Amino acid sequence: MRPRPPVKGRGIFSGTGLIITALAATLAALVFPIWSYADRSGTGVDVLNAQTVSTQYGPLSALDREFVTKVRLAGLWELPAGQQAEAKGTTEAVRTAGRHLVEGHTFLDERVRTVASRLGLPLPNEPNDQQQGWLSELDAARGEQYDWKFANILRLAHGRVFSVVAQVRASTRNSLVRELADDANTTVLDHIKILEATGYVDFDALARDMAAGSTPPITRSPGPPGPTTDPGAAVPVTPSPAATYTLPPAAASPPPGS
Repeated sequence: MRPRPPVKGRGIFSGTGLIITALAATLAALVFPIWSYADRSGTGVDVLNAQTVSTQYGPLSALDREFVTKVRLAGLWELPAGQQAEAKGTTEAVRTAGRHLVEGHTFLDERVRTVASRLGLPLPNEPNDQQQGWLSELDAARGEQYDWKFANILRLAHGRVFSVVAQVRASTRNSLVRELADDANTTVLDHIKILEATGYVDFDALARDMAAGSTPPITRSPGPPGPTTDPGAAVPVTPSPAATYTLPPAAASPPPGS
């Protein structure tokens, strides 16, 4: 038997059908591309919701909780660094910067302990390893080398935390954290200015540090637990008995509904 000749047009129509099907699928993908990305697991909103707990002062996120801890940690090493500068600084500008640190972090430490108590959050009572390393480095320095190290180590630390304060102030939904961020912003900016006024700050080194992206990101905690019934006592940091220097408190945000 002779083979049946092919039907004309069958291959053409078959190929055209495939092309039309592919175009239709592409069009559907373009029309419905982001149908539920905001709710998918692993997105920023999903992570925010998973790591946020409810309080009477508003939602408390992982970033909020870490910010409260960081304010406490800052006082645990910057206050003794300020006391040290009052005694070891070789210029009046360095000693004045030390007094600003002591007074500013005495004020902030009282604020953060109050906020943590109301939110039921535990606070550390010791500086972290990096902060203890900075204190050890300052302990070993003498004379003008001490002045230079004090100004630059403290200015670098304040510059890094300044962006964190801004991020928390812009995004928090918790009224207590918002007020603490206001106070921290005023205090940190005051310290940045007074450290720069010493004349020892290496701005080129600061710019290189920022350009290199060496600022460590906020480490997200894995999520709740949030407030606890007994967060434990946070021991107040103790200022030096030097002459009092008053840092004006920041204007706190009004409570909700006022």
